[in-house]
Amino acid sequence: MQKLKNWLKENVLYIAWLQAIVAMAGSLFFSEILHFPPCVLCWYQRICMYPLVIILAVGIAKKDKNVAAYALPLSLIGLGISIYHNLLYYNIIPEALAPCTAGVSCTTKFIEYFGFITIPFLSMMGFLLINACLIYFKLAHKSSQHEKGK
Repeated sequence: MQKLKNWLKENVLYIAWLQAIVAMAGSLFFSEILHFPPCVLCWYQRICMYPLVIILAVGIAKKDKNVAAYALPLSLIGLGISIYHNLLYYNIIPEALAPCTAGVSCTTKFIEYFGFITIPFLSMMGFLLINACLIYFKLAHKSSQHEKGK
């Protein structure tokens, strides 16, 4: 178990970075290859996701123990937007509350695998994984600094 914890502590930022790359590539695939136009909420989620690829890469390259402080706000905002998007998409909150008044509706169903895997769902899962990784990284490094101080 300790081996797994050590491995995770050393690689959790790489997992978050890989997720950010996959999410960016996926959104570009949907819009540029499949020609699915992104809605307003998708654009806001992209604004939060795309910089994470660079921020996490720089944090990894510089071995910056504070990278979560820079990346977590963007990731939390993106998660909030994606949760709101899913609530709209699944009609939990009325479409009248959608910011998508012009262009593509935020509830347009482009894909739906297994009855629940949609573009908004994929975004939410991506942000959830990145947030979990960043919080784990922050807590793991905080506890290791605390142990060094003893």
